[in-house]
Amino acid sequence: MNRAELLERYQALPLPSTKDEHWRFTDLKGFDPDSWNANGAAEISSAPSMLELDVAGSARVGEAGIEIDRAPDGIRFELLSADDELLYSLVGTDEKFAAHNAALWEHGLLVRVPRGVVLDKPLYVRVANSVDGGSLFWRLLIVAEPESRFTLVEEYTSATPELSAYSNAAVEIVVEQGAKVEYVSVQNLSRGTWHFASHHASVGRDAELDWVAGGFGSGNGKVRIQNDLVGPGATSRVTGAYFADGTQHLDYDTFQEHIAPNTTSDFAFKGALRDTARAVWRGMIRVEEGAQKTNAYQENRNLLLSKTAHADSIPGLEIMANDVRCTHGATLGQVDREQLFYLMARGLSRAEAERLIVRGFFQDVLDRVELEPVRDALAAALEARIPQT
Repeated sequence: MNRAELLERYQALPLPSTKDEHWRFTDLKGFDPDSWNANGAAEISSAPSMLELDVAGSARVGEAGIEIDRAPDGIRFELLSADDELLYSLVGTDEKFAAHNAALWEHGLLVRVPRGVVLDKPLYVRVANSVDGGSLFWRLLIVAEPESRFTLVEEYTSATPELSAYSNAAVEIVVEQGAKVEYVSVQNLSRGTWHFASHHASVGRDAELDWVAGGFGSGNGKVRIQNDLVGPGATSRVTGAYFADGTQHLDYDTFQEHIAPNTTSDFAFKGALRDTARAVWRGMIRVEEGAQKTNAYQENRNLLLSKTAHADSIPGLEIMANDVRCTHGATLGQVDREQLFYLMARGLSRAEAERLIVRGFFQDVLDRVELEPVRDALAAALEARIPQT
């Protein structure tokens, strides 16, 4: 479809409401995706970063376009063409916000790592909203050719904490036979940002995808994460860590699609909430009829640091095969008063005690993050959300 047809497709789709099952706990009342200035003309922002990385290649993305600061030799790290044959193959136009992205994106990046290439240092992309009242439609296509191995870190940030903006992202990841990709996506947008993202991966025969999702910013929106295990022996692991406070509302919708036999998926999401913040996690494991010997797991655990915080967890299974192992779990709990008392009785302030409890709560998911600078940055960001006094 051309851009006019894509725009027509977007306009034909209704804005989701709480009557739609997947939006039951996320209310878009008062939000108009067409009221934001599209892809403004500001300079590419030097917005602050949570991460300090020694990288093989890097790019900065903003309303004005993309600046590729460093492109590694032999790697296609370049502007995404609207004619790329894999574009829209995973994130199409069947959902309102994905269709909006397809119709209006101007700034996209292609990352294609050739067969057998192994990168010792990560690739890094920073996506920064810098126009107040503006929107940024961003698209990323990652292709790992057979037997390649690399890490890509994607960070979403805002130029100022007060910025009001609309962020719309679409990420497609193709992991071909025997390849391994570590994909890290960290979101620390301003509280005035509505953030919607669709991340969809396809994992081929004997390939591996290790995915880390960190959620700290934005005021409202929804992030979709889908992994399709399309080749025998494919493995995916998704680790999510989020912290919400104030009036933040974070919504994660995850989907594990087992299409081939002998595949493994492992999704673990943990979140801590303070004040009147709210989090939603909806997870689905689907095992197709021919996907025998599937091993799939999903969990969501939430720690409430105030009586007014709230979390909704909705795990689900759809299993069409008969020789599988699929399990899920969800928990919701307050800070253990005895544990808090024990720490405070030994001279710690309440804030210090809560930071220790939060660190302990997240430790097992942090241990799943292979890249040490990312693991340290996530830990610091989680602990920093606890007030000093």
